[in-house]
Amino acid sequence: MAVAAAGLSFFKLSFLLSLLSGGSNIPDPISRPGLVGKFPPSCNRIECPSYEVIHAGNGYEIRRYEKTVWISTEPIQDISLVDATRTAFFQLFAYIQGKNEYHQKIEMTAPVISQVSPSDGPFCESSFTVSFYVPKKNQPDPAPAKNLHIQKWNSTYVAVRQFSGFVSDSTVGEEAAALSASLKGTAWANAIKKSKEDGGVGSDSAYTVAQYNSPFEFSGRVNEIWLPFQIDI
Repeated sequence: MAVAAAGLSFFKLSFLLSLLSGGSNIPDPISRPGLVGKFPPSCNRIECPSYEVIHAGNGYEIRRYEKTVWISTEPIQDISLVDATRTAFFQLFAYIQGKNEYHQKIEMTAPVISQVSPSDGPFCESSFTVSFYVPKKNQPDPAPAKNLHIQKWNSTYVAVRQFSGFVSDSTVGEEAAALSASLKGTAWANAIKKSKEDGGVGSDSAYTVAQYNSPFEFSGRVNEIWLPFQIDI
């Protein structure tokens, strides 16, 4: 039993470290930007937040997520998303392994999200907040932990652009720009702008990167750029 438990912990360690370090330099042989509506394969195996597709546009979709809870690092200053998420990994992996005030082990979930607030210059540090989705059974009373904080999102709309392959510093900015371009001139773009001005979810970040896959999946990988926003109804 001890050997099996150690093996499981090692697998979790490998899984999370890859998610939070940009995966591998091996390219996805079927890498395609601008995917729409592809269900992340990992969500067939582990818990992911549920959502409803409100609208499918040209290269994007609009989703509505119900209330979600995330455990998040404090903002990390770095010039690299890959390096920042690698730094965040150690805190978050320790948390789900039981290094929290409840000494509670937490089940693996997806996606891992990184909220990105870019710098003003090409060689200046940006700010990254990296988060795990808290399983539904833990959401009523999520375990607190030192140097981590809990984010509780009310029902939230998200504009989403999917892309495949392994996440890298060179791709995320391009994908985020492509999402913004595809939304230009739509009512969704106006709603996102207003939500940011009103201090809604994601107002402190330019965009969010969501990563779903195991490092052992070299094809069919699904990543997403998120622009969360609220709509007053």
